[in-house]
Amino acid sequence: MRAAILRDGAMVVEDLPDLSPGPGQVLVEPIACGICGSDLHTVDHAHDFVASSRAAGFPVFDFDPDQDLVMGHELSVRVIGLGEGVTEVAEGDERTAMPFLETPQGRAVPGYSNTYPGGYSSQMLLSPAGLLPIPNGLDPALAALSEPMAVGLHAVNESSIEPGRAALVVGAGPVGLAVIAALSASGMEPIIAADFSPTRRTVALAMGAHDVVDPAIDSIYDRWRSTTDRGTPPVIFEAVGVPGMIDKIMQDAPDRSEILVAGVCLPPDNFRPSLGIYKHLNIKFVLGWSPEEFGQSLHNLAEGRIDGTQLVTGEVGLDGVPQAFADLADPEQHVKILVRPEL
Repeated sequence: MRAAILRDGAMVVEDLPDLSPGPGQVLVEPIACGICGSDLHTVDHAHDFVASSRAAGFPVFDFDPDQDLVMGHELSVRVIGLGEGVTEVAEGDERTAMPFLETPQGRAVPGYSNTYPGGYSSQMLLSPAGLLPIPNGLDPALAALSEPMAVGLHAVNESSIEPGRAALVVGAGPVGLAVIAALSASGMEPIIAADFSPTRRTVALAMGAHDVVDPAIDSIYDRWRSTTDRGTPPVIFEAVGVPGMIDKIMQDAPDRSEILVAGVCLPPDNFRPSLGIYKHLNIKFVLGWSPEEFGQSLHNLAEGRIDGTQLVTGEVGLDGVPQAFADLADPEQHVKILVRPEL
């Protein structure tokens, strides 16, 4: 098999030994795997990622950052081999995949495991319970967006957003766009998004935002004040994930706002609790998704409530992964790149 490997802070592409499914496991070949913002952060901040995971007692992201890691967890796959006892799927089936694998040592998450490679590879091992049929003729490559769309849906579900209450989305990268898509699919309005990138502001409108703001020349909060009923404070979704952003939002947010922190900031950060105390802010941190939210996001894509084609701005084979990681550093070049190992 072939894989793009994170090694010593850089992406390299090499051949690895082929995989074989154990009892209850499925051997698959990725059809498409989206490059996630968390994976981009992991290249530079793997040690921070693991340290915070261990401090939180959260085993999902507990890997050795000094050893090889094959990332990739936004998946659609084709079944190419069955372990003993597997009857839920058949060879040749195409599925979207929740990225987990049951092993004799417990559940592993391919893509965040030194032992089990993720989707930037030509082979993976997964559990059949996480493989969902792709409905309604949805392009299997677009079905790989189910996972990132579920992240956005989970953030929305964890908030207290309701019809008539404004949603302000700070950051229109992949996480922010997923939040916008989930808000739009749920019929929420108004949705106002802020991002420095003209390209991402355009995509935000395509994904369902009603208005967009360039923070270099305007304030998302001033736009909210000028266009909505100010009697109800907004719900603010932080989708940037860089040091200083939480404090900045707390400083600028209207009194009694709710702040959902969905951007993953891996380095240590500081904010002033007094800002939240004075303004009676409600701050909540969110991560991941439930199986139900994953399934709902798949159906949102398949039924046209979310147009996945608006997000995908490029496709690469495995040999193109290192350059794709570099290209995604420029928001004007790409929004979401799919890794297509068969290319």
